[in-house]
Amino acid sequence: MNSYLITAGALSALASLLHIGFIVFGASWYRFFGAGEHMAKLAEQGSLQPTLITSGIVLVLATWSLYAFSAAGLIIKLPLMRLALITITAIYLLRGIAGIFLAASSKATHFGNSTNFWFWSSAICLTFGVVHLIGVKQQWASL
Repeated sequence: MNSYLITAGALSALASLLHIGFIVFGASWYRFFGAGEHMAKLAEQGSLQPTLITSGIVLVLATWSLYAFSAAGLIIKLPLMRLALITITAIYLLRGIAGIFLAASSKATHFGNSTNFWFWSSAICLTFGVVHLIGVKQQWASL
């Protein structure tokens, strides 16, 4: 078993659960985590848009978690394993790197999120990506 992929799966699962918290706790969570005043106001108004967007994120992160657990040998082998893991790792790394550059620029708030949101969420994504990358590299021959 690959401890990096197990950790990667746990991190994605944790992020998925955290996003469920946005749906359950609403506007206060959107504000606290810096996801943008627009999303917070929509949640306060009872709009389905924040719930639908966040539900999509929950499903993506949960799927990514399953792929990491599958590659680690904890669950059955999922289809397109190599392609999925390359894509997941690349998305985490690119989101992390791009977001850090965005946080450092004056354009960060133009996307509706705080500079702190861009910095911290990007650092988290970059960390997740590195953990995935190490795990995938170690496991590549058996995927």
